[in-house]
Amino acid sequence: MPESAGAARKLVRTALAAWHQDHLIDDALNVITELVSNAVDHGRLPSIRILVTRPSDGWIRLGVVDRSRVMPELRTDSDGDQIRGRGLLLVDTLSDRWGTDLHRWGKTVWAELKTEVEQ
Repeated sequence: MPESAGAARKLVRTALAAWHQDHLIDDALNVITELVSNAVDHGRLPSIRILVTRPSDGWIRLGVVDRSRVMPELRTDSDGDQIRGRGLLLVDTLSDRWGTDLHRWGKTVWAELKTEVEQ
């Protein structure tokens, strides 16, 4: 569902601009694209939920909720023939921290980026 990634990018861009965190937009767009792509590829329903929040001062959290309970795996192998499966490596590189919260009905995969504290 390519439209899912486009909608998620628009939401992230709008939120970060409203929060005056324009310097994070490029990294955040890459992160949300990878999280959405993983959810669409591995989720069990045609719908996912996108989260863009500020869980505490100094942090932006991007998340994707899906119905699969399969945990994402960070692939660090260097198999040159493997094109797919490296999205979480990009998420790990571009975000300050990331993780997965399991729910009874699925999971949330999230990534957080540090903000510049407004003065």
